[in-house]
Amino acid sequence: MSNSAQQPIVRKGEVIEALPSLHFRIRMEDDEKEIIGYLAGKLRMHRIRILPGDTVQVEMNSYDDTKGRIVYRGEKRNT
Repeated sequence: MSNSAQQPIVRKGEVIEALPSLHFRIRMEDDEKEIIGYLAGKLRMHRIRILPGDTVQVEMNSYDDTKGRIVYRGEKRNT
């Protein structure tokens, strides 16, 4: 095995829309790009609910910047 495993890129975003099958449309904070995110296993296991308007942390790899895994749910945005 190689020790040069790619580290995931962690970015913050806001959930815009809840899609079927525990997928979410997320607007990233830094570049306003929209991606599709899915729940990480621990969030599914502990039944953490994600709603539109929540801020989340998303892990992405450097190969595909259109998809990501939601690993943390932050506070709901005040709009």
